[in-house]
Amino acid sequence: MDTEDEENMSSSSTDVKESCGLDSVPPKDGGAPGPGEGAPLSNGGSGGASRKRPLEEGSNGHAKFRLKKRRRPPGPALPKNALMQLNEIKPGLQYALLSQTGPVHAPLFVMSVEVNGQVFEGSGPTKKKAKLHAAEKALRSFVQFPNASEAHLAMGRTLSANTDFTSDQADFPDTLFNGFETPDRSEVPFYLGSNGDDSFSSSGDLSLAASPAPAGLAQPPLPGPPPFPPPSGKNPVMILNELRPGLKYDFLSESGESHAKSFVMSVVVDGQFFEGSGRNKKLAKARAAQSALATIFNLHLDQTPSRQPIPSEGLQLHLPQVLADAVARLVLDKFGDLTDNFSSPHARRKVLAGIVMTTGTDVKDAKVISISTGTKCINGEYMSDRGLALNDCHAEIIARRSLLRFLYTQLELYLNNKDDQKRSIFQKSERGGFKLKETVQFHLYISTSPCGDARIFSPHEPILEEPADRHPNRKARGQLRTKIESGEGTIPVRSNASLQTWDGVLQGERLLTMSCSDKMARWNVVGVQGSLLSIFVEPIYFSSIILGSLYHGDHLSRAMYQRISNIEDLPPLYTLNKPLLSGNNAEARQPGKAPNFSVNWTVGDATIEVINATTGKDELGRASRLCKHALYCRWMRVHGKVPSNLLRSKITKPNMYHESKLVAKEYQAAKACLFKAFIKAGLGAWVEKPTEQDQFSLNP
Repeated sequence: MDTEDEENMSSSSTDVKESCGLDSVPPKDGGAPGPGEGAPLSNGGSGGASRKRPLEEGSNGHAKFRLKKRRRPPGPALPKNALMQLNEIKPGLQYALLSQTGPVHAPLFVMSVEVNGQVFEGSGPTKKKAKLHAAEKALRSFVQFPNASEAHLAMGRTLSANTDFTSDQADFPDTLFNGFETPDRSEVPFYLGSNGDDSFSSSGDLSLAASPAPAGLAQPPLPGPPPFPPPSGKNPVMILNELRPGLKYDFLSESGESHAKSFVMSVVVDGQFFEGSGRNKKLAKARAAQSALATIFNLHLDQTPSRQPIPSEGLQLHLPQVLADAVARLVLDKFGDLTDNFSSPHARRKVLAGIVMTTGTDVKDAKVISISTGTKCINGEYMSDRGLALNDCHAEIIARRSLLRFLYTQLELYLNNKDDQKRSIFQKSERGGFKLKETVQFHLYISTSPCGDARIFSPHEPILEEPADRHPNRKARGQLRTKIESGEGTIPVRSNASLQTWDGVLQGERLLTMSCSDKMARWNVVGVQGSLLSIFVEPIYFSSIILGSLYHGDHLSRAMYQRISNIEDLPPLYTLNKPLLSGNNAEARQPGKAPNFSVNWTVGDATIEVINATTGKDELGRASRLCKHALYCRWMRVHGKVPSNLLRSKITKPNMYHESKLVAKEYQAAKACLFKAFIKAGLGAWVEKPTEQDQFSLNP
């Protein structure tokens, strides 16, 4: 049966007509017009006279009016509700009235329908709504709507060590949040998998979802219906309003710079409170509605694969989009607080990053740990052989260095007394040393994709009209890349550039710094704590990485861990971390030239610190509180308090910074495995800084 026949058959169903409201049009002059005879009501069109064509001769010689053909009104096609969807999949179903209760003015109807040998009941104030609810339950019983990780499998996005990163097959358009501001009229088919394992999916429009059916109620395979148009043009607010009419959205807050505002809207559905944030109120309302649809109806609208959050393989305590919105909002709000509501001259920035800590399942208990901005690196002539200058002032790198200060503070808190031990995020590990408490998680927010492999192939949101191959240099995908001195952007590593020399850089050779994408991939193997802290604590990994713009799941996952999935022989406790990857879409493009300074703040600091990215020091030439020398001082202080039996690696008399780092043998072994994995995958060799940088001690 072809598509047209299927549609004709389904449109003849009385139930579908009832749900569409065709039989509710009042008769005119006592007679109900037959199909195709009545003049359709125009959508704000002209008067009744224009509906008729001029008089013409009939077949019997009498004049007659020839009515205009019924035309589809302009605009996007309306979405099919559950009743219509079910009728397309299972034509000819019979609905039965089981009961009618309640007073005359407020009746309650219960309708039932039998599908695949199972009876589903639905109730409502009218028979139509009761049938609709019964159809919803029936759909949910045999359509398996996967969670995020299953969705990637169903979409064929399984990534393995043999993944071909030179393919452009995963470049899909982002249509959900652009779609409802400027509706996409294109009619992209969506399908139901014949085995019930796939989801309704379209180019970001509508997808029903629900919990899987119990094993005992497994349904036989269903014949796959032909493709039919998706409900184009419907945004989450419209869909939610059809399911729960009359909802009221409340404006909660407004924050952010004048050119990059962030609005927060809320809605209460079935007694549950939902929030959403966005660049404007319309987007914020859509976020809130989307959250409600996902939680109450298990309806996930954006099925564009490259826009999907990629779930963590570790402990995931939060819903991905709820977490992403909350983390982004917390970081932006804190940055506003630190810069006098963005009025400070130091509020200027290209990239903003922050780290948020959660200590349980409620994101309302989340706490901002660090804030940073910056996009530039030090000039080679300002390198310090005493660890007094910051080499890399990119926002995400500074945010992670700020996190180190917080970790030292928490270790010192634990070592103070027993009362403070309860307040610390650390606890003793049965394997020696310390480890994070079970529910403590860290989430990294970056306002845009990190420089290097994650950004180079997704410099803007995907656009449908662009050619399939937007990036001719495909072979460079996954390659290690370096930032360049006195400039922005990255270049692939050279085969002979794995070692830089102090005198070479001082004589004018450009200082190379590994890209943020590469450093973040490194954190996903060796941890964010670094070598010195690993002498005290077990590896610490980010639980999620959230981008405010330019999120592309395939490019980001490749850059963060997939390109080194062949890593082998990692020491105990070290692993290839696969955090939740998610986009927030709250960040607007930052116009103008990037400032030459970098800002940092860690929880507990009274004010921000402003660093000149060119010199790696503040404007008065003083060393940063994040420099190697300052963090080594913190490490020495903690080392003096930690009993020797609690050290994960034994160190007798620490002296040189470089020597102390080498004591962390397991960390160094994990780092060696990482470098080997990059080389084995043909992605290049890691470029190290001149070794003289670390040859310093704290003694004058």
